[in-house]
Amino acid sequence: MKITRPKPAPSPASTAATLAAALLLAAASFGAHARTPGTERTETLSLGGHHLVAEVADTDAARLRGLMYRTRLAPDHGMLFVFDRAEEYCMWMRNTRLPLSVAFLDARGTVINVEVMQPQTDDRHCARRPASYALEMSQGWFSAHGIHDGAVLSGMSGLRNSSPQTPN
Repeated sequence: MKITRPKPAPSPASTAATLAAALLLAAASFGAHARTPGTERTETLSLGGHHLVAEVADTDAARLRGLMYRTRLAPDHGMLFVFDRAEEYCMWMRNTRLPLSVAFLDARGTVINVEVMQPQTDDRHCARRPASYALEMSQGWFSAHGIHDGAVLSGMSGLRNSSPQTPN
């Protein structure tokens, strides 16, 4: 999973460097059901009364890597992306083999919207308004647990970022 923002077109040199970094990451991620380096921290959270375990992606490297190259995800496990500031983030599924859904959340942990994503695509899935967090789970997890816009993620007290509270 990669977070996207509009960027200028890369130069051929930066494209080659990015490709080289991606290949190194792919090699390091072979057997990728293990945790991604840099996301060793997990938190037990609750959403709509359902408990889940989320790996915390709170650095640029961890957010960029996301759940790429994974071949499986344990039941009720996912990844929580913690952003430095609230923005209308978009996600894509390049190099992500698992079908996932993503819930974008505001600074209070309230679900803004849930998007269903297909593996190995560059389709953009965006927050409808500025988000401070994004929670990726196996595709269908949110609908199977009755999670919709307005549900609140709890257990995030140690994960608050410095972004201002977004009014609902």
